[in-house]
Amino acid sequence: MTISAVPARAVLEEACALAGFDPVGAEPVRLAENEIWRLASNVIVRIARAGQWKAALREVLVARWLADNGVSAVRALPFEQPIEAGGQPVTFWAELPPHEIGNVMDVVTLLMQLHPLPVPDLPLDRLDPFVRVADRIEAATSLTEDDRAWLRDRHAELREQWEHRPRGLSECVVHGDAWVGNVVRTADGPVLLDFERASVGPPEWDLVSIAVKVSTTGTVTAAEYADFCAAYGIDVMQWEGYDLLAGARELRMTTYAAQHAATRPVWQAEAQYRVDCLRGRAEPRPWSWKGIM
Repeated sequence: MTISAVPARAVLEEACALAGFDPVGAEPVRLAENEIWRLASNVIVRIARAGQWKAALREVLVARWLADNGVSAVRALPFEQPIEAGGQPVTFWAELPPHEIGNVMDVVTLLMQLHPLPVPDLPLDRLDPFVRVADRIEAATSLTEDDRAWLRDRHAELREQWEHRPRGLSECVVHGDAWVGNVVRTADGPVLLDFERASVGPPEWDLVSIAVKVSTTGTVTAAEYADFCAAYGIDVMQWEGYDLLAGARELRMTTYAAQHAATRPVWQAEAQYRVDCLRGRAEPRPWSWKGIM
């Protein structure tokens, strides 16, 4: 068990006691910004960061709304959630059946279920493509001050553009982080996960998540992207607001890596490489950005 799992287990045990679950035999699934545990009773426990109560509540409410509307998504257990333990919001979910990571077509299948739904009467915020970016830049102490100053300027530039963004498709509920890492495939088909960033905004934001995997990181092929566009009915790369949203996505991916590189030296080279790419110090696009777990 990693050092970071010790306080997580204490929170886990407190939350399980409050919710009536047995934590004996619990195994960590992922210990990152959110800590995910699997109980022996086939329950998944998600421990969010302190101060993220609103986001945790939104995840539960969105999951239940999706269930009511027949969207294939992970299911929150049917009791009052979140639960506070150790000063952190904790939520409980039904464990998925055997599954594998989804693919690009699974993502578009689920977006086509989500985007047409009427906006519900839920406490959903307006989409903010830059949520936590400023904090991440300040936390990115492995970078030089020159690089951090450049990221601050880029953030300000994109924020200004966002305020005057071009019109696009009608706004709807967006997932907020729609990529293959937030979709799994079971025997019954794809399932949508992780509603922490669900909000109301332009559906192009979800489409750009896949598009940048072609234009920026090269992890989605041109053929896969063509199939994605054909299924959804538009190519967001042809929209006049694409560069803005793609730039926001790139900034998010870069500052995420840079924030965690400050405390995880193994990520420092990748964080610096992403900054170098954005600053024009690396090879032409698409770049070879490595996944960060």
